Amino acid sequence: MRSEFTGKRILVTGAGKGIGRAIATMFSDEGAQVVALSRTDADLALLHEETGAEIHTIDLADPTAIARLLAGIAPIDHLVNNAGIAMLAPFSETTLAQFELVMAVNLRAPFLIAQAVTREWIGRCHPGAIVNISSIASLWGTPNHFAYGASKAALDSMTMTMANELGPHGIRTNSINPVVTMTPMAEHAWSDPGKAEPIRTRIPLRRFARPDEIASVVRFLLSDAASMVNGVILPVDGGFRAA
Repeated sequence: MRSEFTGKRILVTGAGKGIGRAIATMFSDEGAQVVALSRTDADLALLHEETGAEIHTIDLADPTAIARLLAGIAPIDHLVNNAGIAMLAPFSETTLAQFELVMAVNLRAPFLIAQAVTREWIGRCHPGAIVNISSIASLWGTPNHFAYGASKAALDSMTMTMANELGPHGIRTNSINPVVTMTPMAEHAWSDPGKAEPIRTRIPLRRFARPDEIASVVRFLLSDAASMVNGVILPVDGGFRAA
């Protein structure tokens, strides 16, 4: 199927599972050349087998590995910073090592990747689009998610700064803030019915999100239909924040 994304190179981090896999599969189905990053070889191998995506195994907590990889994958047309980790602990019990690792993957890696990509875009006058996958946890004080929520709130702030500074170059940057989405990471975090049910019942739609529902919003924000959408922090939460 031809679409406006046919032939475009779209970099997707955390593409091996969950939301990232749904995003990578969706754009591959539309004829894009997906450049997929993940830390798990087996996940990437399966994605390549199913979609033909260009795959790269990388630890996004390693800034040297990021710099080395980005030096060899240009040009990129659009970027989806999806990769993220959560290390669940009460605020008073969160360790410095946990905090620093979450920040390294959820904030530092998107910063380094977006910085390298947009420098290349500015150099060739390319009006690319970026979507940062944040979380409703950046907008709501989620218990046991201190480091995760803080990293995502910082990512939202980075999104707005990027939108302001890069907009004059024709580069758009937006964040998506999903409610609990049924990925392997979410299943680990929300496997206890006693914990999950109060959140689910607060959502007016009375369910958690699916990865494909987040992917479809990414598609919109990267598309020409969103050509005037820049600097938006967009909850995709089934009405959670309205309840």
